[in-house]
Amino acid sequence: MTSHDDGKPGGRNGDAASGGYGNTPPGGDGRYKRIALAVVLIGVMMTAIDTTAVILGLPIMMKQLHSSLMDMVWVIMAYLLVLTILGTQVGKLGDMYGRITMYLWGFGIFTAGSVFCGLAVGAPELIAFRVVQAVGGALVFSNSGAIIADTFPENERGRAYGFVATGYSVGAVAGILLGGLIVNFASWNYIFFINLPIGVAAMIITHRVLREGFILTKRTLDIVGALALGLGLFLVLFGITQVTSNGLGTEEASEMGGGAAMLAVFVIWERRSKAPLVSFSLFRHRILTASILAAFLQPLAGFAVLFLVVMFLQGFRGMSPLEASLLLVPGYLLGGIVGIFGGRLADRYGARLVASLGIFFQSVGIFIYSYLSTDISTMVVVIGSVVSGIGTGLFYPANNSAVMANAPREAYGLASGLLRTFANLGMMSSFAIAFLVSSLAISRKQSFAIFLGVGHLSSLAAPFERGMHDAFYSSIAIMGAALVLSMLRGREERRTGNGGRETGGLGS
Repeated sequence: MTSHDDGKPGGRNGDAASGGYGNTPPGGDGRYKRIALAVVLIGVMMTAIDTTAVILGLPIMMKQLHSSLMDMVWVIMAYLLVLTILGTQVGKLGDMYGRITMYLWGFGIFTAGSVFCGLAVGAPELIAFRVVQAVGGALVFSNSGAIIADTFPENERGRAYGFVATGYSVGAVAGILLGGLIVNFASWNYIFFINLPIGVAAMIITHRVLREGFILTKRTLDIVGALALGLGLFLVLFGITQVTSNGLGTEEASEMGGGAAMLAVFVIWERRSKAPLVSFSLFRHRILTASILAAFLQPLAGFAVLFLVVMFLQGFRGMSPLEASLLLVPGYLLGGIVGIFGGRLADRYGARLVASLGIFFQSVGIFIYSYLSTDISTMVVVIGSVVSGIGTGLFYPANNSAVMANAPREAYGLASGLLRTFANLGMMSSFAIAFLVSSLAISRKQSFAIFLGVGHLSSLAAPFERGMHDAFYSSIAIMGAALVLSMLRGREERRTGNGGRETGGLGS
């Protein structure tokens, strides 16, 4: 399967004049940049709204669909699983066939999947349509970073990624508020139906306004590599999800071992392939490699913390999912505000200092959470979320811009996909850690019930607290590893809009 460049300037496939590193498409002035950024923000906000709103709607979904606890857990897990597996593949497709084209398809598939989710009459159908949603989400996530890299010169990307981080935070808060309103005053189906007008509007704007910012070249799609990578990731991640429900046994170990073996096959194949899916030469770049690994370790440490905090508030403080989520809103809001300034700081000083400072603040936030107990004020949660929010606002725009600034222009889609794959892999693994930690004190069935907000278990608060605190200390240690990688990523240089070099000063 190949793609071809029509060679016509200004066409849908790109423009010869836009081949320079960091230039925008024809007419790519400030207005075009703002529109392109707005479209990316719509995609990020839509997926963020969907994520938080769906979590809040799980209890009522379980009741009305007459489903089991594990079915509802898979409503979340299936989505994350597909996002992780498809990250690199659809990012590569954006390089081959056009990032705007793949982004447009992503909106269409995600919107259609949302409608079908809202029409589901049973848990199996809902899980299946969440998979469809995730295919669209993978196309949106994996190409959004590349679109920004095509549109903005390197010395402006940190600011752009800062707005993206803000968009995610605003979307997460909107999802909490909308999810709460929908669950209390309407049917759970509207959690998914709200994506229809947003998705249609985004598709119209994307199709009518955005143009490819680079020249497509003829390439061969690495089918064998894609299958090996997809199967390897699926087996590893499926094994991880099975551990959360069944514990670590022979079957789960075999699944993860088989996945690791398939990933080894993938590496061998890619090194011999004439048209590899993943060019391992990318990982010879120290800044790029350190940034991608930091993107894996940061959610590995932080995602489990949020789940354990919410489980603690619901299971041992008797809060509803909405009440527990509202305590995290200040952190989301502050993280969104800081994200704008964090991106600008990364443009000025480089990613190393800004991203590292973000990881430090997140570590402090987790340390504050470690004081949680049954007899301490819930203000600890608010304070921890605020400090962590400052950290995420600094880390994400700086780290993401570092990845795209150090990736070859023709591999923007692949780099963006790798970034999302490693981040999602960290989230999936962290999700498993949260349930494994909680299951040391209580049964997995009880853990799932507390996570969904349909169970309370104050009688086992003391052992759960000890396990939760141990998990927090482990997360701080993982954050420490991410901090080391971030600090050692090396000196960074960014191109200005005219193709010159701009060297970061302090902490670059």
